[in-house]
Amino acid sequence: MSKIYSSAAAALKGLTFDGMTIMSGGFGLCGLPENLITALRDSGAKDITAISNNAGVDDFGLGLLLQTRQIKKMISSYVGENDTFEKQYLAGDLAIEFNPQGTLAERIRAGGAGIPGFYTKTGVGTQIAEGKEHKEFDGETFILETGLKADVALVKAWKADPQGNLIFRKTARNFNPMMATAGKVTIAEVEEIVELGALDGDHIHTPGIFVQRLVQGKFEKRIEQRTMRERGESA
Repeated sequence: MSKIYSSAAAALKGLTFDGMTIMSGGFGLCGLPENLITALRDSGAKDITAISNNAGVDDFGLGLLLQTRQIKKMISSYVGENDTFEKQYLAGDLAIEFNPQGTLAERIRAGGAGIPGFYTKTGVGTQIAEGKEHKEFDGETFILETGLKADVALVKAWKADPQGNLIFRKTARNFNPMMATAGKVTIAEVEEIVELGALDGDHIHTPGIFVQRLVQGKFEKRIEQRTMRERGESA
């Protein structure tokens, strides 16, 4: 059975439902599954729990789902670029589970590896540690963090072959590869689908066994914060 779908909407068909948990890859606006996020918005699914490093910006990335109030909870590390996020949180309309960035990455990796929890020093003595189990190892205090999994993981890769083997490019490798392992169903949208055998096996970041559906997308690739200097001006 082919893993390749004709569109993002087709790739999501039969997978969306109210109250679902998703993972959405990317770092800032780099490596976002742009087409799948738009298709998820158009699906109308609501009360979504979204696991993502950040929430995009107001009119791009997961910000599109915040605009339509389809997200009820964010499990994130950084949300400072999204005014819609701020307004909904301060109004009590959006729940947030903040994570230190390394902790979030490890929670996702653990979920994908079948590890239910792990101990970390990060957050000890702060609000992050409130309500969590504390334990001492070698005289130092650690807190228990749980692994994360999702009903559907939405990831964005650079290249794929028809079996779903993925190669990510540069910053897009930050969260996408580990999320690809942690979804009950993983959908990858890619810039290019190449022939089977065209990818060097030593360069594959995510084996196709983790990927159930593929779609080739068209990408806007926005810049989150454009910084300019006048021509000739010294750096």
